[in-house]
Amino acid sequence: MAASMDFSPPFTLLEGGYNNNLSENLENLKQPTNGKPPCHLRQSMDSVRLLNAADLALNVGVEVVIGNSPAEEKSEFFPAVFRSGSCAEGGPKQYMEDEHVCIDNLVDHLRATTSANCPSPGAFYGVFDGHGGTDAASFVKNNILRLIVEDSHFPNCVEKAIKSAFVKADYAFADDSALDISSGTTALTALILGRTLVVANAGDCRAVLGRRGRAIEMSKDHKPNCTSERLRIEKLGGVIYDGYLNGQLSVARALGDWHMKGPKGSACPLSAEPELQETSLTEDDEFLIMGCDGLWDVMSSQCAVTIARKELMLHNDPERCSRALVREALRRNACDNLTVIVICFSLDPPHHIEIPQPRVQSISAEGPNLLKGVLDSNS
Repeated sequence: MAASMDFSPPFTLLEGGYNNNLSENLENLKQPTNGKPPCHLRQSMDSVRLLNAADLALNVGVEVVIGNSPAEEKSEFFPAVFRSGSCAEGGPKQYMEDEHVCIDNLVDHLRATTSANCPSPGAFYGVFDGHGGTDAASFVKNNILRLIVEDSHFPNCVEKAIKSAFVKADYAFADDSALDISSGTTALTALILGRTLVVANAGDCRAVLGRRGRAIEMSKDHKPNCTSERLRIEKLGGVIYDGYLNGQLSVARALGDWHMKGPKGSACPLSAEPELQETSLTEDDEFLIMGCDGLWDVMSSQCAVTIARKELMLHNDPERCSRALVREALRRNACDNLTVIVICFSLDPPHHIEIPQPRVQSISAEGPNLLKGVLDSNS
């Protein structure tokens, strides 16, 4: 089972103007109080810690609330509900080739559509970025969940079920004579069972977890120039021309594109097998963003989390939040189709992150005169 990986640096500089009033607040923190010089001619360590905390707040897009806050009680987190919203826009392209799916209540969905059982609570989401037409993206969207839950490994070994379902979907698409099997699609899915989040990715869509304002990347972009993908491609006889697999495709993994693949079961430079990451959700995990490469081409993971968190704190609506991300991408001149899903793990909006106010010692009015006397006597 793949361990969750944090690809974002601990202190990431943000893009865009989504830190309203924070810089002004930080400057106010840095100004000493009139008539109270720092003790022993230096800042107290508590003040330094406060400034470091405020700097961190700027970087992760949280609002600094100065005050005395009691210690938070730790409790075992268990999401009672999942809320999602999505937005899909064609952007400047002539055709829209993306597909997506949002299922907030997986138990009820499966009860109505299949005989498969699922732990509760459960949810399923997917983004499918098609190319060369919409056939592959539509086929995978309509079949991938069914193939996962009908696999013999589900739900006892979810990761095996998901990997098997991706390959089965690829093969089933190739066998459908009514479809254009030269079309292809990337596939990004998120399956939540209880506290467990499993993200599977084949291609260059991306899932990013918002953890108290910090971006945690839950997938890796499969670009041909990526070192691990390049080594795999070249080992299987493929070549990369100017960032394109065999000079044709800008991703290293995809379903469909059977004009670029050999017989079923044979090793191929273009792989349909997903990479998986799994994590156990905690009360610090506020939301998940899933988006196609049109979003990530113009926006960093941390920037998206910062925007999403600010939006959710304002209106707590994941659909409006997804629209805001798409609008921001278009403002940044995105040149591809845009699909974004935002999934919230609580009914409540993200909380203000409080930084406890430090105890700062002051000196009496006579202090400067006493210090001046000591310095004069030593001169």
